[in-house]
Amino acid sequence: MKTKINKSNYGYLFISPFFIGFTIFGLVPILYTLYLSFTKWDGFDDPVFLGIANYERILQDSFFYQAIGNTLIIWLMSIIPQLTIALILAMILNEKFIRGKHFFRAVYFFPHIITPVTLGVMFSLMFDWQTGSINKIIMAMGLVDDPVNWFNHPWLARMIVAGVICWQYFGYNMIVFIAGLQSIPSEVYEAAEVDGATKFQTALRITFPMLRPVFLFTLITSVIGGLQLFDAPLMLGSGPGNATRTMAMYLYETAFLNFDYSYGATIAYAIFIVIMLFSLITARAARLKD
Repeated sequence: MKTKINKSNYGYLFISPFFIGFTIFGLVPILYTLYLSFTKWDGFDDPVFLGIANYERILQDSFFYQAIGNTLIIWLMSIIPQLTIALILAMILNEKFIRGKHFFRAVYFFPHIITPVTLGVMFSLMFDWQTGSINKIIMAMGLVDDPVNWFNHPWLARMIVAGVICWQYFGYNMIVFIAGLQSIPSEVYEAAEVDGATKFQTALRITFPMLRPVFLFTLITSVIGGLQLFDAPLMLGSGPGNATRTMAMYLYETAFLNFDYSYGATIAYAIFIVIMLFSLITARAARLKD
């Protein structure tokens, strides 16, 4: 005897708050931003339709290209040491003989729960060329005679921003790698040990290949997050020659400081296209094989 399935429509009532909230606070602003990108609007007068003029402007905007370059440089400088440190710590803290592993996992994850604004302010105070603790330490050690103006050099400023991002997110990626390591069947390692494989061979032939989905996840999320850098670089300043001005900072300055909301909307969609493009490139480069 077949059981009749209750197809009551009351279920739609319970899921409707999400869709109503998303429509009001998500979909409508997205579509309105798209409309503004085809207009000229300063936030006070009525929008004036311009067609694709803003998109033609952004194709010739050297400041936007500089912001893309700065964002990519900072992302590369942060992601390489970030994932390397995270993977090494994950492999160490996943070993059974390590004592206090849960404590160290919590300690390394702690920077991730600190807000980027707080980290930006903290690092700006640490690297202040007059009163910063970093200069006082290296001067006390005799490494330099005079204080170093860290934010007056483009590459030093970028390194500091990259260091903030690396320090904030390596603990999160470490937890993701640990989850990936724990999903690998222990029988595989036992078989490799019986066959006489060394730790290096096990890592090279078993651990890394079976972590490929985790690598793909961390890379794509790092690309999406890294190309939206805003809080920490804003607190640390744009550096000499706008060396640390990211795409999101350029959007903020254009829309909310220069009151060019229509061009800011255009930059927002350009950032979306850039992020989507690099995410597709990353997924293509690290695509998984059956």
